[in-house]
Amino acid sequence: MHLFKEQAAQNLDAALAKIPLVDLGCYLGGKPGALKALAEKIKHACQTIGFFYIENHGVPQDLIDNTFLQAARFHGLPLESKTALSLDENNIGYMPMNASKQVHSTVHEATTPNQNESFFVTHDRGPDHPDVLAGTPLRGSNYWPEGLPGFRESVMRYFNALNKLGQSLVRPFSAALGMPENFLDDYFTDENNATLRMLHYPPTKIGKNDFGTAPHTDNSFMTILARMDVPGLAIRLPSGEWLPPPLIPGTFLVNIGNMLRRMSNDRFISTPHGVIVDGKIDRYSLAYFHSPNPYRMIEVVPSGVDDRHPPKYEPRLYADLMKEFYAANYFHQQNHSTIEIKNQYD
Repeated sequence: MHLFKEQAAQNLDAALAKIPLVDLGCYLGGKPGALKALAEKIKHACQTIGFFYIENHGVPQDLIDNTFLQAARFHGLPLESKTALSLDENNIGYMPMNASKQVHSTVHEATTPNQNESFFVTHDRGPDHPDVLAGTPLRGSNYWPEGLPGFRESVMRYFNALNKLGQSLVRPFSAALGMPENFLDDYFTDENNATLRMLHYPPTKIGKNDFGTAPHTDNSFMTILARMDVPGLAIRLPSGEWLPPPLIPGTFLVNIGNMLRRMSNDRFISTPHGVIVDGKIDRYSLAYFHSPNPYRMIEVVPSGVDDRHPPKYEPRLYADLMKEFYAANYFHQQNHSTIEIKNQYD
């Protein structure tokens, strides 16, 4: 067992003492002063570990359970049915096993592809949507399998519920950054960038450097994760130790991504994490990535800058940052250039 596996196998109780549990009930219920109190809890979590649980989040458990069933239905399809919906340049569709590697990661030098298959969906834009008609990069249409009645409707109910939850957290995050609560509002208008990744880790014979998903940091603003009761996920604490976050019923696990770390001028932590599998049982997870509109500039917020802390990052169009990430990590994207996006939207 190599180092990652050895460290990830530590006592689960230790993780509970290190990952905050944040109650959204008062905030979502509109209690006076709740936004400020929530922002302080989020700020503490983002500055110390970059992960936190949320409870009383308003997403029904039966909706979560049903979405896991839908993921199993999809991944149970014949391979040819899934590859007919292959992942496109907009990061929508099906990605098979051995089709991604965490090359972009500075956490771990991946030498083998990730051992998972994934189905990606986003806002369900119709063929007459203006961005679809215009062929706007990163604003494409979803792909849907044939022969799975109710799949599209069920998945989009979950996507829309998570998008609503993500949008509800934008103002507390703005306040956590030390900015007015409405500062980030415009970043997330006109259809924010949102992706639901339905992951399947099938039983796999794992070698010493094989991972379900190799250690990495997310490239999103924040990620909201639902997991089934099969171990595998581990996060790297600031101390360097790896701990598996226990599954707490009724909660989602939230982590911040590189975009929020960038905007905070590195005051917030984008924490490395990865997935190992034991090769004996199927594992599913639902990773929802909530981020700004692709055509907003990502820059350090004013509260993150002073005489001693100049901005560490130049302003960049989020669409360009996304395309660079996809090109580095997803094999099908490696021939795509960001030049057309820069030219079209500068």
